[in-house]
Amino acid sequence: MNSPLINAAELWAQIQNHQAPLIYDCRFDLAKPESGHDAYLMGHIPGAAYVHLDRDLSGPKNGHNGRHPLPDFSSWHQTCLRLGITHQQSIVIYDHQYGAFACRMWWMLKASGIQRVQVLNGGFESWLKAGLPTDSGTQYHPTTEQLDVEPFHGVINSAAVLANLQDRQFQILDARAPDRFMGENETLDPVGGHIPGALNRFFRNNLDSHGLFKDPQVLAEEFKALSSDLELVHQCGSGVTACHNIFAMALAGIDSAKLYAGSWSEWCSEPTRPIAKN
Repeated sequence: MNSPLINAAELWAQIQNHQAPLIYDCRFDLAKPESGHDAYLMGHIPGAAYVHLDRDLSGPKNGHNGRHPLPDFSSWHQTCLRLGITHQQSIVIYDHQYGAFACRMWWMLKASGIQRVQVLNGGFESWLKAGLPTDSGTQYHPTTEQLDVEPFHGVINSAAVLANLQDRQFQILDARAPDRFMGENETLDPVGGHIPGALNRFFRNNLDSHGLFKDPQVLAEEFKALSSDLELVHQCGSGVTACHNIFAMALAGIDSAKLYAGSWSEWCSEPTRPIAKN
């Protein structure tokens, strides 16, 4: 497994050859949190189990740790066991929102030491467009009895981001849409704007006009133009679409990126933190 990306034909060939990976459906809608699971029940890739952003890929909120805080180590370990995650079997993840939710799970697995993970290029739509079969109802992977996972690595906290405003050790890259980055049309968080000094890289810019990831060489050139000599630290509204940019960098062969998991929703929850709007 050399690429973090797999296409529908490749995945179907594995299924037909009785070499199916563990498949996870991460479809989700921020405005309708149960709609992804409802869609999964109606139809999904054969063998896929459902993973919920709020219940499986996030920890408890306290009003100051963002809208989708990372779960603690123990909770994430238990989730991996329940989902049947193993180091031995490859994993494929998909969604229907340009790969954003699938990339969140991809990053969480990779950041906790699970290496054999891929995202389905084009998501569930690419599977349907290829005319491939679907199943309905709920499916589960057998619970794993033992699995070694590591605490999330490559995570930056708000204190480090605040200190970086003065000493400039890394470059913040914000994955939100340009209007939200500028403080306009903010509908998800109570305050609009961005972290001072951040650059904007809308996560959908990683995709072509067909909703597929751009060629790795193109992505490499685009990210290198943003990074200058500083390490990139990614954020978004709540630590989800930032993972899409990290995934795109990995696809381009750049593996040094880190995540500010609390992102804008955590940053703006403290009134004393500075905010920029231009």
